[in-house]
Amino acid sequence: MAHEAQGATRYPFTSFNFAIEINVAGISSKACSAAFSECDGLEMNMEVKTIREGGNNGSNIRLPGPVSYSQLTLKRGMTDSFDLWDWFGATVVSPDLRADAEVVVFAGDGKTERARFILTRCIPVKLKAPALNAKDGMVAIEEMQLAYETLSVKKGKGAA
Repeated sequence: MAHEAQGATRYPFTSFNFAIEINVAGISSKACSAAFSECDGLEMNMEVKTIREGGNNGSNIRLPGPVSYSQLTLKRGMTDSFDLWDWFGATVVSPDLRADAEVVVFAGDGKTERARFILTRCIPVKLKAPALNAKDGMVAIEEMQLAYETLSVKKGKGAA
């Protein structure tokens, strides 16, 4: 239970206010000038190793094993540049081309950073254009998926 004497009111993290920043060396320092409506795949899984001790039938020893990471999925984005398409094309020519990405979660005011999810050595694995419609006027991205090698979290202001 929080004490009133602490003076700071804690607000829950909200998932509706976020930004994506992608830095691709040689393509663009901010390749992602797109705004996406959905972001999913900030996930780490640790494989647990179980060791059975001889003569001890009542318990197991559990040890941490290798960590695996999900794929980041970004949906329904709008942009006025072709940097993401250029990056995808460049990885076909140069498969070792990687980027660093950050998913920034903002507070309800839309300005205060609550957390940054830092993804390293990203590679685009899917880039899908939406159905074309003469009513829309911007370059749209229906879905983009990034595979990443590591995930870490940097706490922002107001985070415990």
